[in-house]
Amino acid sequence: MLTVRSNLALACALSALAGYVDGIGFIHLSGLFISFMSGNSTRLGVMIAEFNWPKALEALKLIALFVVGAGLGSLIGHGRGRHRRWVLLLAEAILLGAGATAYELDLSGYTVVAVVLAMGLENAMFQAEGGTTGIALTYMTGTLVRIGQLLAVALQGGPRLAWFPHLLLWSAMVTGAAIGTTAYLHVHLAAVWFAAGAALLIAAIVGLAAWRKPAR
Repeated sequence: MLTVRSNLALACALSALAGYVDGIGFIHLSGLFISFMSGNSTRLGVMIAEFNWPKALEALKLIALFVVGAGLGSLIGHGRGRHRRWVLLLAEAILLGAGATAYELDLSGYTVVAVVLAMGLENAMFQAEGGTTGIALTYMTGTLVRIGQLLAVALQGGPRLAWFPHLLLWSAMVTGAAIGTTAYLHVHLAAVWFAAGAALLIAAIVGLAAWRKPAR
């Protein structure tokens, strides 16, 4: 799917958004993640081994919210055809906006809830037939594996640059995380407003493209 230029641009934008939010979450939650549930799962195991039950419960709550968000994304996107992506993006922007509003109301706990739901929902953006995710947006382990595999293919005479789109996707997340961390250090959780605005802008661009595209 990353061979299509529009898919690659959207995937990179959303991966950067996920990295941005995860950078915020990592600092705010003292080492837990907003969108990287593999990391939270490892931390959960460590906290259980250390009998750190409050932190273990916090990690488990984040994982559960992410799963709920992923399911919510599947439900929202189901049956919407060419309009599913911008509808999902609008829902993501609303959740992020709700999270930012909660911070302004001094309810930062609800900010975390809304943002984790938004990140789970984002993974439905490239959901393939059968309910599986076609492109990973909020985690990069599989993407790095693909880079290594496709480099090996290139060395054996296969496509020389098939690995490059995956490198762009990884780079987008790293860049987003750096920007998100910087924003959090300056304006705390108010930085979520920028994420909400970015999601709304992307939704508008994708929605305009969908409305202009002839129905099949």
